[in-house]
Amino acid sequence: MEFEESGIGEECGVFGCVAAGEWPTQLEVAQVLTLGLTALQHRGQESAGIVTSNGACPPTYTTHKGMGLVSTAFPPEALQKLRDGNLGIGHTRYSTTGNSALQNCQPFVVDTLHGEIAVAHNGELINAAALRKKVLRHGVGLSTSSDSELITQLLALTPPMEEVDAPDWVARIKNLMTETPTSYSLLVMFRDVVYAIRDPYGNRPLCIGRIVPISKLQSSGGGEGDTEGWVVSSESCSFQSIGARYYREVQPGEIVQISKHGVKTLSIVPRPEGDLPAFCIFEYVYFARPDSIFEGQMVYTVRQRCGRQLAIEAPTDVDVVSTVPESATPAALGYAQQLGLPYVEVLCKNRYVGRTFIQPNTRLRQLGVAKKFGALTDNFAGKRIVLIDDSIVRGNTISPIIKLLKEAGAKEVHIRVASPPIRHPCYMGINIPTREELIANRPEFQDIAGYIGADSVKYLTVEGLLSAVQGSLASLHEKDEMISSNNKLSRRVGHCTACLTGKYPVELEW
Repeated sequence: MEFEESGIGEECGVFGCVAAGEWPTQLEVAQVLTLGLTALQHRGQESAGIVTSNGACPPTYTTHKGMGLVSTAFPPEALQKLRDGNLGIGHTRYSTTGNSALQNCQPFVVDTLHGEIAVAHNGELINAAALRKKVLRHGVGLSTSSDSELITQLLALTPPMEEVDAPDWVARIKNLMTETPTSYSLLVMFRDVVYAIRDPYGNRPLCIGRIVPISKLQSSGGGEGDTEGWVVSSESCSFQSIGARYYREVQPGEIVQISKHGVKTLSIVPRPEGDLPAFCIFEYVYFARPDSIFEGQMVYTVRQRCGRQLAIEAPTDVDVVSTVPESATPAALGYAQQLGLPYVEVLCKNRYVGRTFIQPNTRLRQLGVAKKFGALTDNFAGKRIVLIDDSIVRGNTISPIIKLLKEAGAKEVHIRVASPPIRHPCYMGINIPTREELIANRPEFQDIAGYIGADSVKYLTVEGLLSAVQGSLASLHEKDEMISSNNKLSRRVGHCTACLTGKYPVELEW
């Protein structure tokens, strides 16, 4: 929960749709894009944008962008403007780089030698400053402060061996991936196709879904002949609301072409030899919606395992287990199950205050905290509580909650945190406070229980978190030798824990 109040946030979500079969399509592509972005709203509420294309040669692109929620940014008249698209990409934004302004709203559209391209980006380039200088040296002007525009301009540059009349998008994308190793999941729309790209470390998520007829949704049968369209999304949680089935993940380093004819892998860019994948572990801990699937496992299940592991590492003698609603609820349930303790709700959340972590302004974040919870006194008066939370970042949010519970009659309030202490900044797409602001780096951390008013505080260890996340991925280790015949795609398991350990997957450039 404290992620919400501390200003920590995911950068954005991306979503794309390509209608299958004959065009013009009967599929409401603009409506699918809007619903997909709405399901990714937890990844950013600052702005949203959609670009659709009729897929002709040359294509007609239609763009609409707006500040705020998807529902605010896309009124009926905006959807009407976008309705003739046969394919399109969309983006919902939380800024980690670049100002909160409409000019930084994605997708970006630029002209290239071969026509317009549209680009949507989730992540943050570790060498954005150096790339910015390089692009400017080529005489290319930049109209925004977002590093996502750098990606768009780099893709617009013509590779040395490209023929004048034949754009080589694989070469252009590979050139981009050579220039910057991480962090990005990208959607690139050109003419009648969408390219889905994940950086070689797989730091940010990206997956593919298949839109099927409603009558086929509940059945396990049916081949690709039933496909009404293809979608690609930051998270699979967006698929159910649009009538799509989970198809597969885009693998680290993979370049996928999605067209009306289907899904095709064009190439896979490998990591340097010996480097493991580096999928952001905090997608599991907090950022992703619990019904999303990463690496073949549901986020909710992983969070429950984190709670079980926390109970093994840091048991406590209490009467009831509870949580700060609601991202830590699966972990609290896992903790209670492991120790055989009852789980009860002790806090009532005012759901109309809103998710404050996505608001960049500190004052706006703080205004939402004070009236966010009420105490369910009958459930805990006179009892010892262990409260499970997903984080303690600055320590200024959990303290008033502990005070609230004790004033309402709790005998003891113990805190157990289902993730390790955050000690280091993230440079790959997560907005984390400065090193000095993090409670784990401050003197108060030596007596954090006293500082926040708890009877005890303990965290899940880094080893415990990795065990919970990677435990069911052991079968992938057995498949470590399973290399795709033409691209040498390794299925080894690895996760980025840089904000916990200070060990970044790549060397940082300043």
